[in-house]
Amino acid sequence: MWKLKMSSTVTGEGELVETVNDHVGRQFWLFVPDPGDGARNDDYQEYRREVEEARRRFTENRFRARQSSDILMRLQFAREKKNKALKMVAWDEQRVGMDEETTAVRTTLQKALMFYSTLQSDDGFWPGDYGGPMFLLPGLVIGLYVTGVLQAVLSCEHQSEILRYLYNHQAARRRTLWKVWIDEEGSRLDTGSWRGNFYPIVGKDVAVLGLYDWSGNNPMPPELWLLPYALPIHPGRMWCHTRLVYLPMSYLYAKRYVMPVNSTVLSLRRELYTIPYHLIEWDKIRNLCAKEDLYYPHPWVQDVLWEGLQKIVEPLLGKWPFSKLRNKALDVVMEHIHYEDENTRYICIGPVNKVLNMVCCWVEDPTSEAFKRHLPRIKDYLWVSEDGMKMMGYGGSQLWDTAFAVQALLATNMVDLCGSMLKKAHDFIKNSQVRENSRGNPSAWHRHISKGGWPFSTADNGWIVSDCASEGFKAALLLSQMPSNIVGESIDAGRAFEAVNLILSLQNGSGGFASYELTRSYQWLEMINPAQIFGDIVVDYQYVECTSAAIEALTTFANMYPDHRSGAISSCISKAVDFIESIQLPDGSWYGSWGVCFTYGTWFGIKGLLASGRTYESSSHIRKACDFLLGKQLPSGGWGESYLSSQNKVYTNLEGNRAHLANTSWAMLALIEAGQAERDLKPLRRAAKLLAKSMMDNGDFPQQEIIGVFNRNCMISYSSYRNIFPIWALGEYYARVLSN
Repeated sequence: MWKLKMSSTVTGEGELVETVNDHVGRQFWLFVPDPGDGARNDDYQEYRREVEEARRRFTENRFRARQSSDILMRLQFAREKKNKALKMVAWDEQRVGMDEETTAVRTTLQKALMFYSTLQSDDGFWPGDYGGPMFLLPGLVIGLYVTGVLQAVLSCEHQSEILRYLYNHQAARRRTLWKVWIDEEGSRLDTGSWRGNFYPIVGKDVAVLGLYDWSGNNPMPPELWLLPYALPIHPGRMWCHTRLVYLPMSYLYAKRYVMPVNSTVLSLRRELYTIPYHLIEWDKIRNLCAKEDLYYPHPWVQDVLWEGLQKIVEPLLGKWPFSKLRNKALDVVMEHIHYEDENTRYICIGPVNKVLNMVCCWVEDPTSEAFKRHLPRIKDYLWVSEDGMKMMGYGGSQLWDTAFAVQALLATNMVDLCGSMLKKAHDFIKNSQVRENSRGNPSAWHRHISKGGWPFSTADNGWIVSDCASEGFKAALLLSQMPSNIVGESIDAGRAFEAVNLILSLQNGSGGFASYELTRSYQWLEMINPAQIFGDIVVDYQYVECTSAAIEALTTFANMYPDHRSGAISSCISKAVDFIESIQLPDGSWYGSWGVCFTYGTWFGIKGLLASGRTYESSSHIRKACDFLLGKQLPSGGWGESYLSSQNKVYTNLEGNRAHLANTSWAMLALIEAGQAERDLKPLRRAAKLLAKSMMDNGDFPQQEIIGVFNRNCMISYSSYRNIFPIWALGEYYARVLSN
């Protein structure tokens, strides 16, 4: 059985796993052996039956409800904390103004808070699944195979569930079905760019494994890292996720590394292709892409670029004296890889570059300390639920979820009920602030400062994100206004000043905030986006969510510390507001780039403008935004957006006009903030009723369609959203509407 562990190392890791805060926020699954046939453990057997039943139900309903419900974690916590749930508070049923609706909403909130308290870890964060992209786990498995780790794992007594799954009879049957599809659709030569040819989506291959010749890849020259930084095409100007994937790719490409070809590789070659491997004309298929995967077609400029690099530049770089340039570039790339590994405690910024960096370290030296330090951090990315094991899109969303959860809990105004949750969350947020910049001169390694910010996941990851820094800071400031005997000691002024400095440093000249860093290059560079499955990946663009979050955090801070950098803060907020106004769409909405989609973006747009202090009572910006949201409300009283909204940038309802709890909550929060209750309460009342009726008997809310997104076209899970946002929306409705 699998067991979720938090904030500790596994025996045997020792000094291989470094930490800056005693592993606060770390989460990973550990395989625990069954008690054995002779062991009498009725409770364990009952738990085992519950797990198998959850898996069975998911399998039966996977085409109707594709998103897993994180049931294994919730089953485990329910058993571990069944006697630790917060006690219900006895409310005065006779208080003035108490009516049926108020009682119903209050009771719903009480039950929802009780359940949500059982999901909180002792560290103060709420663990959860952050999976979704299916191409991640096969990449890890192949990376382990290439480095020889897979064979070692398979020889261990307690091998992981995913490896058993991949090699059992069902997996063999799936491979057979996959080959039938390949035979019907044609050879897997049209896999498209790096995600198919280099880094696999399920069923596709990688060049390092020997299943796709390097000449079938477009060039990824490491020499770009030697160019002057002033040039717009320098990789250091790219969005950090893109450049940190390009970094190890360019190393492996220049090395043309291929693992020793064995019988397994030869067998896979025969299975995957409909023509003999040695007869494939690799150069002719470099730019092919399967129609199912094509989201961002290559413009003609790319075709010219790739041909020039392939036919002219690459042959020159292979000859003396230009080969010296390549060797120097490879040294520079490996220095960058080691820098990133060390400054993220070998977690890396994300799962793709985590695996690739690990492979590069192994190619450089299979016995190196760097490679050994990579291995224990693999499990930081793995998650187990009723749909099996998956690789998450990050090392978790710990800080992000906790910052939102704090604001949701505070919105209920039920401190007596959730005070202990707030205290633990407060400790986690303080422990998760990044206290130092990456070592040396960060700018020399194309890193922005990070001291004073907050990450998406944990402090060990070390990469601050602008909206995470802002939301984490805002949550810390809000908690500092609460009695310390309830929520603990507040963040000290010095650390708050560091956070302000960090947030101010992230504002672009246009007034907007990008995700991780300043926007360093130009939108026209998107023409060289090689990843045909993703959009908007070359540049770190500026977003309504990041900009709005910065406004709220700085405004909250300015109210508490009016004399600290007041001029800079006022100027920053003013420019940020102008930016948000400028990017509002003609229909009144804002496009949310990290959540599905227009309800999310419009919520951030409204709350950012209203938090700024400007007068918006009669503003066309707020009025149009409210009209947009009200125009999308469904007959059920809720809102429900499809992922197609993110793909196509056109508001699209879920199939069957079904409501979604997160979309409904975001719309409710936006309308409450904008004063909808004073104009017409009916839309809010209908939405609140839908949320309350959606709660299950145990206080949980049902998992619905996947609600996160990145790069327009890749969906990702935020399992905690189904608890956080209904609590937040109903809490605001209860405290600000019904109780007034």
